[in-house]
Amino acid sequence: MMKSVFGKFRHDIGIDLGTSNTLVYVREKGIIINEPSVVAINAKTGHILAVGHEAKQMLGKTPSHIVVTRPLTNGIVSDYEVTEKMLKYFIDKAYEGGFSLMSRPRVVISVPLEVTEVEMKAVEDATIAARAREVFLVQQPMAAAIGSRMPVRDPIGNMIVDIGGGNTEVAVISLSGVVIWKSIPIAGDEMNRNIIQYAREVFNLFVGETHAEQIKIKLGSAVPLAEPMEFPMRGRDVVTGLPKEIMVTNEDIREALSRSVRAITDLVKMTLEVTPPELTADIHERGILLAGGGSLLRGIDQCIAEAAEIPVRIADDPLTAVVRGTGIFLEDEQLLREVVLPSSRETRDI
Repeated sequence: MMKSVFGKFRHDIGIDLGTSNTLVYVREKGIIINEPSVVAINAKTGHILAVGHEAKQMLGKTPSHIVVTRPLTNGIVSDYEVTEKMLKYFIDKAYEGGFSLMSRPRVVISVPLEVTEVEMKAVEDATIAARAREVFLVQQPMAAAIGSRMPVRDPIGNMIVDIGGGNTEVAVISLSGVVIWKSIPIAGDEMNRNIIQYAREVFNLFVGETHAEQIKIKLGSAVPLAEPMEFPMRGRDVVTGLPKEIMVTNEDIREALSRSVRAITDLVKMTLEVTPPELTADIHERGILLAGGGSLLRGIDQCIAEAAEIPVRIADDPLTAVVRGTGIFLEDEQLLREVVLPSSRETRDI
């Protein structure tokens, strides 16, 4: 009885813990945090200097004693201590002034499909250490599908392609479960690296990661564009070591990104090839849904549709699909029971 009373007033949290960005959904408030998964640390003292947007602005600009790091690699915790501090920062920020022991939140947090038990335990432990009361892990494509209002409970095939920062995951979902899935570590961050490599090989120019991401957003496409576009590429000349600026076109960047785009389309086709015929028929009729920041690359839906010969659509606000899904779990505990992953902890209540 007391538990249900406290539950009515508790502001539980849903977290999309992504390689590039972390989003936080607070019950009854909506999405209140959307910041880069970046942390700046003083290597001499071990203190956290900045988190999120402020830390990302420091990338490539710090003295030797300040280290700017991304504590997640391909959606997996690669630095436990930094992840814990980052989560604590975001949870505290969500509560604006903290919370009492009695009101410590339950947290629904998304993890990649290819997560191991050890990696799941690392996420749970880091979230509990960040002062969460209970932790519930859900698969990212499932959360994205639910956040996009796909009928995942029905006995029909739903295909979702989640193109995030660290990896791309393709999942076929039916009856509240993932039937078939495939994943590759090629997504938004790899596209940035494609541009950096292309600049070095074609233009003899060293380009920073942040600037490469900016160019990807301005010019990036998976198919030829109707109108040509240009944008200045700035960096350091490989030969002279001096600053240099050149104008690059959308065609240059499309060529740079072509390898990653081809890998993603091949992944979709490989997943379809091993999907049961009954589900394939549903997917052919209903189409494929794209989510994640990578789905905003111009023409990638058209590129996948041509390769798979199936209609493709992009989710409404694909960047927030996963965290919106965690928010729905907070409101629908029966659905959460159906999809939650087994916990490494002995007991918990839903």
